[in-house]
Amino acid sequence: MTLFMLMSLTAFVCGMILAQFPKQIFGNKLTDQELHTAQILMRILVVNIALTFPSGLLDSMVSAHEKFLFQRLVTLIGVLCNPLLAFPLLLMGFGSVAVVGVTTFITIAKLLVNVFYCVKILKIQFAFDQFDFHVLREIAQFSFFLFLNMVIDQINWSVDKFILGWVSGTGAVAIYGVGAQINTLVMNFSTAISSVFAPRVNRIAAEEKTNMNKQFTQLMIRVGRVQYLILMLVASGFVIFGRYFITNIYSTIEYAQAYPVALLLILPAMIPLIQNLGIEIQRAVNKHQVRAIIYFIMALLNVVISVPLAKAFGPVGSAMGTAIGLVLANGIIINIYYQFGMGLDMIAFWKSVLSLSKGMIAPVVVGGFIMRCVTFEKISEYLFFIVVYTMVYIVSMWNFGMNVEEKALVDKLLHKGKK
Repeated sequence: MTLFMLMSLTAFVCGMILAQFPKQIFGNKLTDQELHTAQILMRILVVNIALTFPSGLLDSMVSAHEKFLFQRLVTLIGVLCNPLLAFPLLLMGFGSVAVVGVTTFITIAKLLVNVFYCVKILKIQFAFDQFDFHVLREIAQFSFFLFLNMVIDQINWSVDKFILGWVSGTGAVAIYGVGAQINTLVMNFSTAISSVFAPRVNRIAAEEKTNMNKQFTQLMIRVGRVQYLILMLVASGFVIFGRYFITNIYSTIEYAQAYPVALLLILPAMIPLIQNLGIEIQRAVNKHQVRAIIYFIMALLNVVISVPLAKAFGPVGSAMGTAIGLVLANGIIINIYYQFGMGLDMIAFWKSVLSLSKGMIAPVVVGGFIMRCVTFEKISEYLFFIVVYTMVYIVSMWNFGMNVEEKALVDKLLHKGKK
């Protein structure tokens, strides 16, 4: 907690200093009023970032105790409260400041809830007078590359917006932001699944030294197949129904370019999202350093590629740069590292996961027909075809994709639901 409070203070001080120079950060494409608004937003979000350090530590403690129901409930309530609180404020004319203000308020609320749960329910005690510098050195060595990974991830997913702000202005950033937000929603599906298995991964690393890699591979296959089943429904459904969603429900026709932006971000990201349990495995066996180096190179490549593409094609070009980096780093290099550097059987992993693709044949045929022949005139028609496509996907995957273990898991969940 001492370390995280120091990091929180450092983030706060650095953020507030950066907030003094909005023009240098966001470029000359923004008006004076937009720069003033950006400065206010930065200051609010700096507070939000500073609070996430202690809140994240407490959240990790809850996860370590495998109290996932409470953890997911808090997250779900936070997700639901965000639009419920922000939307009325937007209608009252408070603008983007209201949105980030609500986000920070929810962060404070989650922090207080986590403090109460950890101290009162889990009985966790903090001893600030027994600082162990030996443990500090071990934490520093282990955490440096985790921290580097986090920084690089933030750069990689945020750099496109900065590039667009410099070369195209706020309009292009807004379009890209819509596509990026949808990509974030898809990513949350995957991380919500893999994060639940983090304690099990660490248990295998601690207890199964002789048979560790085999167990890791088996667990990664089981989780990866479940992630494929969920993510391919979401991704393929977005290919078919996403354009109408963006232009008629999520935003307006002016944001039509957000559809190809979202596709360029979502589809290449399927590879790392399906196998992202591997990130937990890297951390458990202290082999996450290579990923940091690979992602650092990918971030540099993203910048180099995205600048000319953003100038030529706007938001779509910027997303193309990120897509190329994702395919090279996650599709090729990371899988080679898993296979030869960590001893995981990635050939068996992808052979098992891709065997589910037999179940994609019928949905692809139906999806192609919907895209080619159906024009949605109203939302009721749109929702009807979503239900039709979902049912086709479920039936096809059940009959041609899923194995006996996965069907038994579904049966178990259905019987539990009936009880």
